[in-house]
Order: sequence, then structure tokens, then C-alpha cells
Amino acid sequence: MEPIEIAISIGGGFLAGVINTLAGSGSVITLAILTELLGLPGGIANGTNRIGVALQTVSSSVTFQKAKIITWREQVRPLALLVSGACFGIALALNISNAQFMEVFKYMVFALFFVLLIKPKRWIYPDESKPTWPRPLLDVAYFCLGIYGGFIQMGMGIFFLAIAVIGGRMPLLKANIIKVLAIGIYTIPAIIFFAFDGKIHWLYGSTIGLGQLAGGWITARYAVKFPNINTYAYYALLVAVALSLLSLFDVL
Repeated sequence: MEPIEIAISIGGGFLAGVINTLAGSGSVITLAILTELLGLPGGIANGTNRIGVALQTVSSSVTFQKAKIITWREQVRPLALLVSGACFGIALALNISNAQFMEVFKYMVFALFFVLLIKPKRWIYPDESKPTWPRPLLDVAYFCLGIYGGFIQMGMGIFFLAIAVIGGRMPLLKANIIKVLAIGIYTIPAIIFFAFDGKIHWLYGSTIGLGQLAGGWITARYAVKFPNINTYAYYALLVAVALSLLSLFDVL
């Protein structure tokens, strides 16, 4: 790797780690670096991207756990559904081209952007007194999210936050913590399967991963100390979705 490639990879990884920990869709940045700057084919970039995701989510999860914000016993069910769904998604990623799925994904993100703009207060100050979505609907949603995350990962955090906050009436910071842990859990087997299939470039993935590790750790460490973190997280999420749209529709 050239020095400029190393600098951009680590810097982009750091930014992706910050965005992923606060909101989601940081993989837009890392996948762009892997494909456009480093020239990896889409399938190998998809696998290589999981290295940085794993490093970032592990560091963020450990830091969040030390803050003792969540009672994990209450989150076993959504975590189990997400991880089990991800196993199916990983199998799909190894056997199916993601070109057609990406076309659908563009319009999913487009719709989500307008959902974010409508009634911002439900994201910043979720009303936990209101009823959540029916349990079967939430279960199906979490399982489907797991399939999507295992398949392509990019945008997984955004869709999870939408369901957890709007459907599950969960505060944005807590939803972020659960999202980070779930992604960290299913990314480990994803790396094993992608590596076995020869779809990981270890040098590129590790270089970007160093930046993501630092970005995830720093963001998780300081996020819990700010009383208005839900507000910051909401705007970070809005920016992440907007950048995703610009990238997906080839504006950036």
C-alpha cells in the first residue's frame, strides 16, 4: 500500500467507526475506499469490510459495557433473533450477487430518510409510555434485519435504529449499544466464512480496521457522558443517511 492509501484508509476507517457507533452506515465510507481507492471486487470488499466492523464493535461494546447503561438480560431476545437471522444472510452473501439487492437498498434508504425527517422528536425523545409494536412483528423485523446485516452490513445500523426506536420505543443511545453488540457477535462468524471462501484481503481490512477500532472506542467512551447524546445521535444518523443516499445514487 502507498502512504496516501494507508492514510486515507485509516482516516476513513476512523470516521466510519465514529458514524457507526453513533448512528450507522459508516460502511458506505469503508466500502468506497475498498472498491474505489484500493480496487477490490465487490464480493471481496464485502468480506474485507467485516474486519473493521468487528474491531470497531468489539471496542465499542466493551466500553459501553463498562458504563452499565443496559440490563442485558432484557435484550437476549432481540440479540438472538438478529444473530440467527445473520447466519442466513451470511450464507446468501457467499452464494448470491448483491447487485440487485443494492438497487432495492437505495430506495429503502431513500424512504428511511423521509421517515427520519418526520417527527424528529420521536427519535430524540422516544415516548416509552406508548405501546411497542406487537411482539411477533418486532421478532420478524429483528430476524429480517439480521438477514440483511449478514448479507451486506451497509446500512444495517440505520434500519435497526428505526425499528428499535420507533417499534420498540427504545432510547436512541440504548438502541445504539444493542446494535453495536449484535453486529459484533454475528460479524465474527461472518469473517470466518468469508475467509474460508477466499473473500477477505487481510492487509486492506486490517489497515481500515485500525481506524475503525480507534473511532469506535473514542466515540463509545465519550458518548455516555453527554446528557444530550440522543440529539447528537439523531443528527449523526440524519447525516449518515443523507451521505448514503448521495453515494448510492452516484452523486458522491
